Amino acid sequence: MLKTEPTLNDIRQSSARIRPHAHWTPILRCHSLDEMVGATLFFKCENFQKVGAFKFRGACNAVVSLTDKEASRGVATHSSGNHAQALALAARMRGIPATIVMPSNAPEVKKAAVAGYGGEIVSCEPTLAAREETLARVVEKSRAVMIHPYNNYDVIAGQGTAALEFLEDIPDLDAILVPVGGGGLLSGTLIAAKGVKPSIMVIAAEPEGADDAYRSWKAGEIIPMVGPKTVADGLLTSLGDKTFPVIQRLVDEIVTVSDEATLKAMRLIWERVKLVVEPSGAVPLGMLLEQKIDLCGKKIGIILSGGNVDLSRFFANT
Repeated sequence: MLKTEPTLNDIRQSSARIRPHAHWTPILRCHSLDEMVGATLFFKCENFQKVGAFKFRGACNAVVSLTDKEASRGVATHSSGNHAQALALAARMRGIPATIVMPSNAPEVKKAAVAGYGGEIVSCEPTLAAREETLARVVEKSRAVMIHPYNNYDVIAGQGTAALEFLEDIPDLDAILVPVGGGGLLSGTLIAAKGVKPSIMVIAAEPEGADDAYRSWKAGEIIPMVGPKTVADGLLTSLGDKTFPVIQRLVDEIVTVSDEATLKAMRLIWERVKLVVEPSGAVPLGMLLEQKIDLCGKKIGIILSGGNVDLSRFFANT
């Protein structure tokens, strides 16, 4: 496992490592959205990735990178979202156990997905302290290898493989827009994209109600989020000590986005591009709709980070 910040070469090795397991996701266009924002948009469809989100890249890379001795102990994490499913699937593919600490209020659909991938779920109270304490007990008892959802160098390297694919398919992009929560996808994208094409802009989009990355970037130190409130529930986490230094050093801009713009963007992607995306994946397009940064006339890559939407809210009685 990586002990230091990944390099471009590490991300290239990660790409080769996960190639047999992860999808090379497609890129789609939508001319009506181009006209709406005054730029040429390319959507990298991580909603088509295994488990429906980019998270499988990092989890898969971390699990495949384990030595046989490490893997024999199994893996563990705490997560109520896409990383839980991703780690459970990656572990099943390697034939090792995965224990996932999930808060008691995690959506049933996500618990069902984790269980379906063979993960053992350990429930805890819905607080970060409870999640971390429960995970510590699990690891102490089982000696499982802890794979953090984003504050892990192998996970960061795995997430960066999406940007490598993007620039291989569309090498003349002027900018890549990325949603930011804990910063795993953003830091991996920064290392990969800036390594391949130093002139490219990488811009992070973050909900106004969960703006710790923006405030941390401005302050030059991590300012943890307290009481985040946003429809983009995949972006509630604060930056980690492994993701923040990369972001601080390399990101061109972090822009906050209203929930209103995010929901409008999600609806447009559903209606115009015919893609199911979750709110977190729509935040970058929301940034363009709000015109908070001038990218007119540019060729812009947008990473649609995932498409896991709880459809029970729409089909509760069916």
